Amino acid sequence: MTVSVESIGGLERRMKAEVPAERIDAEIEKRLQKVARTAKLKGFRPGKVPLKVVRQRFGEDVRKEVVTEVVQTTWYEAITEHKLRPVGGPRIETQENTAGADLAFTATFEVLPDIDLKGHEGIAVERPVAEIEGSDVDEMLEKIRKQRGHWHAVERASRAGDRVVVDFEGTIDGEAFPGGSGTAVPVVLGEGRMLEDFEKGLSELSPGEERTIEVRFPEDYGAEEVAGKTASFKVKAQRVEEEHLPELDDKFAAGFGIEEGGIEKLRAEVEDNMREEVAGKVREVMKRQVLEGLLDANEVELPGSLVEQEIEAMRYDMIRRMGGEVTDISQLPPREPFEESARRRVSLGLLIGEVRRRAEIRIDQDLIRAKLQEIASGYPNPEEVVKIYASNRDLMGQLETSVLEEQVVQWLLERAKVSDKAVAFKELMKPE
Repeated sequence: MTVSVESIGGLERRMKAEVPAERIDAEIEKRLQKVARTAKLKGFRPGKVPLKVVRQRFGEDVRKEVVTEVVQTTWYEAITEHKLRPVGGPRIETQENTAGADLAFTATFEVLPDIDLKGHEGIAVERPVAEIEGSDVDEMLEKIRKQRGHWHAVERASRAGDRVVVDFEGTIDGEAFPGGSGTAVPVVLGEGRMLEDFEKGLSELSPGEERTIEVRFPEDYGAEEVAGKTASFKVKAQRVEEEHLPELDDKFAAGFGIEEGGIEKLRAEVEDNMREEVAGKVREVMKRQVLEGLLDANEVELPGSLVEQEIEAMRYDMIRRMGGEVTDISQLPPREPFEESARRRVSLGLLIGEVRRRAEIRIDQDLIRAKLQEIASGYPNPEEVVKIYASNRDLMGQLETSVLEEQVVQWLLERAKVSDKAVAFKELMKPE
């Protein structure tokens, strides 16, 4: 067997291989003899079919089968011998093979880049330190209280904090437009969930009252067909509702299963939960910083096929997260907006793999079990979830990848230059 490998640009390689005819023909002959012992053909007793007839009847199919297997075997032998790290499978071009002729084929593929890892030790990381003040706990209790609140219809005109349930129909230059109408839509005045002009127009609106509101859409509004335009909305208030909140007392605490200790016990539990949230947020912030530092210190040549795979995965994931299902590729969003993020993800994945290789980090089975229990605890039947993971190689693979990433992050953080920075609780917990 002769093999040659050449670079054809970037990380792409072309392998040319020739396998001696003797190896191919010998394997074909061996298989034909095996077929002859079991073949059933009309006019012959089982196992008594002449080899010549077997060769005429099955020879072409057996040759295709052998050629396919030899190509795969040769490919794996060659990449091992040449110490290549291919990305995915190769594109194989095989010349027509006949008896007595050497088998020649070409394999084109990408390889993983050689990474000259640097800057992975001593990455500068700021650890946020947040003290939970009494006012922070008060605000959290108020949020919980509002979650248990109720709305009651009133006969007066609406004011700030009320919920107005409206029907509306919008037009621009007398024409209706997509998303411009609604029935029984609840709007809480002051929440800012609707356009400012629309929300202001619902102030001092009485139950059953109708009015027309002029609403200016911002220039950068998401829907291009209405961005920068002014719409007229005919609105009618079905009802005006006032919020009623429960008292923060022992009865309120009992609603959370607290039988002893009352509101003070609830307050203590809320503060404990807030501390857990802070710890999780701190880990998240530090992880992001250390990975950004790793990316900044290393420029990685990326295999185009990995980037394309990541882009496709992100496009499909967006549709799924929006509750949709892809039945036609034309339903997918355009690829361009995902390219930068995809390149970042692939770079990070390669760098994490290189850190793991150099640091000889092996997956911690105790962490795997702990992570699986954490996931399962969020479901009504945790034991069933554990069984599902254990029997699904793809799910376990995703779990192992996640745990390995956390192990690499921990390794990097142990060698990072960490400094503390005081931040307010609200600032730390603010959504990105």
